[in-house]
Amino acid sequence: MKIVGQFPHQVREIENTWITLSDGCRLAARIWLPEGAENAPVPAILEYLPYRKRDGTSVRDALTHPYFAGHGYAAVRVDMRGNGESDGIMEDEYLPQEQDDCLEVIDWLVKQPWCSGAVGMIGISWGGFNGLQVAFRQPEALKAVITLCSTDDRYADDIHYKGGAMLNENMGWSSTMLSYSSRPPDPALVGESWRETWLKRLEAEPLLIANWLKHQTRDAFWKHGSICEDYSKVAIPVLAVGGWSDAYSNAVPRMLEKLPGFRRGIVGPWLHKYPHFAVPGPAIGFLQESLRWWDQWLKGIDRGVEADPMFRVYMQASVPPKAAYETRDGRWCAEPAWPSPNVSRRHFHLGDGALSEAGVPTGEAVIRSPETVGQAGGEYCMIWLGPEGPTDQRIDDAGSVCFDTVPLEGPFEILGAAELDLELASDQPVAHLIGRLNDVAPDGTSTRITYGVLNLTHRKSHERPEELEPGRSYRIRLKLDDVAYAVPKGHRIRLALSTSYWPMIWPAPEAATLTLKTGPSVLNLPERNAEENAAPYEPFEEAEAAPPLEKEILRPARNTRTVTTDIESGRQKIEIFDDFGRDRIVELDLTTGHIARETYSIQPGDPLSARMETHWSQELSRGDWDVATETYCTLTGDATHFHVTGRIEAYEAGKLIFAKDFDESVPRNFL
Repeated sequence: MKIVGQFPHQVREIENTWITLSDGCRLAARIWLPEGAENAPVPAILEYLPYRKRDGTSVRDALTHPYFAGHGYAAVRVDMRGNGESDGIMEDEYLPQEQDDCLEVIDWLVKQPWCSGAVGMIGISWGGFNGLQVAFRQPEALKAVITLCSTDDRYADDIHYKGGAMLNENMGWSSTMLSYSSRPPDPALVGESWRETWLKRLEAEPLLIANWLKHQTRDAFWKHGSICEDYSKVAIPVLAVGGWSDAYSNAVPRMLEKLPGFRRGIVGPWLHKYPHFAVPGPAIGFLQESLRWWDQWLKGIDRGVEADPMFRVYMQASVPPKAAYETRDGRWCAEPAWPSPNVSRRHFHLGDGALSEAGVPTGEAVIRSPETVGQAGGEYCMIWLGPEGPTDQRIDDAGSVCFDTVPLEGPFEILGAAELDLELASDQPVAHLIGRLNDVAPDGTSTRITYGVLNLTHRKSHERPEELEPGRSYRIRLKLDDVAYAVPKGHRIRLALSTSYWPMIWPAPEAATLTLKTGPSVLNLPERNAEENAAPYEPFEEAEAAPPLEKEILRPARNTRTVTTDIESGRQKIEIFDDFGRDRIVELDLTTGHIARETYSIQPGDPLSARMETHWSQELSRGDWDVATETYCTLTGDATHFHVTGRIEAYEAGKLIFAKDFDESVPRNFL
């Protein structure tokens, strides 16, 4: 990444200012302005988050927002209600209050003497979500959006549920937010009121999963904030960006197909990070691409954006399985439209352990997986830069029913979503089906290409699930996640089917046996014509960024993942330790430290033995000011209910000053 220290405009930073809303709540904002903007107003670029501008996102903010300001934009980073130094309480994610507040922020921006009246929104993850959600509300001043690693469908493609099955990230993210939101405002900005504000927040802070578990189907709770409910309301230009190593790869092609206005998509090899510093590489000149977008839609300068291909995708090359890659081999491809005329479907019948394009005799395959299948699946949402990715799939393939092609006679480029059209029966009323598509090298190593999950009670609808009738045969469709992957000559494509995927998803209450009818069951693969656009294509400049934040590293970051099995009982334990380090932000003389721990355990043969535990530690200090929080959560389940416990402990100068416990039981609903 090239660090740029000189820009066309000198940059003036307003470290903190207050935006007072109509109900009196003050939101804390950090603003980077090009010098002279009060005399020559410029468009504003808003990033609106709950993640603490002062310390939480300060590293990435320093790389990004001064760059925009230096190129003639007002870059504005606002903390949501109840976070950082902002007033109030945040009760949940993506509530109407959050969007109402943002509409007021936009109104405030256009009234500033340095703002031209045009506003764009940019954001990754939460900020990518709310950019789309606010566009859905159609404020007149919002002219364009850049959304990264986000979704148009909060139920089907977020961290809560996947294919109607419950993701354990539902609990993981709730634990993360319990910890994030437990931190106090900085006394350097809010003065002596910091402690009173902190205690009020702690007293009101919710355990979010307790609410999320009360919405196990696609009800009104999830429909709110899902722009897929009416794509026509997002009519402004949208640049949608994602990564094949991220959990949100499906939303970009779906929005390209469904949004009514001008839209473009970019998906690289990255995990859940901004593409100018994301891994695995190659990183791209994302900030330059963003400036092209802003110039086009906020300033009316023709930057050739309308001539860009609709979909620029990174075709990943075959690689040996590994939990983390520094760089991912592959090449950029351009698709003129999406769906693409360069992609066609090839159909493979499931036979006796084989995938064949020719018809095969009808037979049966029995699928009943150990509860530990999934240990090679990696994290659902790779974000912390540790060894989070899927590893060699052979350990999970051994507990699955597998179907392989013959060694390929030439390369096979997959672009889009593979789909399964299966005929099967279950011996239980609730059952899961997981499909994984793997690249099997001549030496037998198995690299996961993509995967999909379906709670079979959701086979017809995520809104109105229905129990399976044991023994009855059903026609099932399962869509795997969108991907771009080139399987080379001599390799085999493997479809692996299982009934469990722990610890990615919570297991069904009873271990199910599925009977699959082979022959009529089919795998449909989207094959990209590799002859099209075969010339080298380099659409992006070298990654650039503004100078990084100055930090003193007091304890280096460390990430580990371990899997252990008790030989006597067979109980498996997966332990994740993410120490994000301890650092001092030099310009603020502020020391921060964060550690996260997750433990998953399960007893083979007993899905009700599943258990998840989390423990987060946070610390903040400056001089005599020294605060810390510890948060704990557990999730278990019996045949009829989920059971969640949690605890917050807050410390000042090493002394416990606040503690709060949570204990909730929620009925299982087709889960």
